[in-house]
Amino acid sequence: MTINPGWPVALALVLLLAVTLAAHRVSSYQLERPVVVAALRAVAQLAVAALVIAAVVRSLALSVLLLVVMFAIGVLTTTRRVGAPQAWPWAAAAMAAGVLPVLAVVLATGTIPPQGIAVIPVGGIVVGNAMTAHTLLGRRAFAALEEEHQQYEACLSLGLLPAQAIEEIVHRRAPEALLPGLDQVKTTGVVTLPGAFIGVMLGGGSPVQAATAQVLVLFGIMAAQTVTVGVGERLIAGRRLLPPVLVERLVD
Repeated sequence: MTINPGWPVALALVLLLAVTLAAHRVSSYQLERPVVVAALRAVAQLAVAALVIAAVVRSLALSVLLLVVMFAIGVLTTTRRVGAPQAWPWAAAAMAAGVLPVLAVVLATGTIPPQGIAVIPVGGIVVGNAMTAHTLLGRRAFAALEEEHQQYEACLSLGLLPAQAIEEIVHRRAPEALLPGLDQVKTTGVVTLPGAFIGVMLGGGSPVQAATAQVLVLFGIMAAQTVTVGVGERLIAGRRLLPPVLVERLVD
């Protein structure tokens, strides 16, 4: 089964976008313009991605380079979303700590072949989910540090070091960044049939092959997200991965 570009797809996209905009209007979320921009960007970016992937997929070196570019864009996106663009090296360190071991395991075990056609999609999925976990961690942790600044000062007055005081506030919120991913794993095959499963099926693979690919991806996502959040939490406690306003406020 394949889905080819054409007027049926164009019509479906227009109708789905219309439903989205109508829902925003009815709910008064006032996000109609960002929705349209996001939709147009998605179409343009995926068109470019398709052309780029087709050009580099036969070369492992070029495929790895493309994955590095995707990773860099992910780091840029998440640091902007959490309001800490100047801390991008530390965000990159947290995400790399989660992504690299996953790719090393799946390649070293021979689970996926060292070919662009396998490395690009698996790597892209893992990078994207590591980015999401980092964003959720940053937004929740930074909001807590803003709202509970008095608790931070109280911890310092009791003799705690700054890192310990930050950890006291952030640690109980860090697991919240992992809940969406855990829910996805728990409900896969019952509530949802995620992308890797559908992709293998559409590509002509058997249900067993699709299920195997999806389990591999889900385990990789769990590992990457957990390590990313754990490393990110420690970098936040060390006052390295923070937005400028918190760098100024969280002083000794």
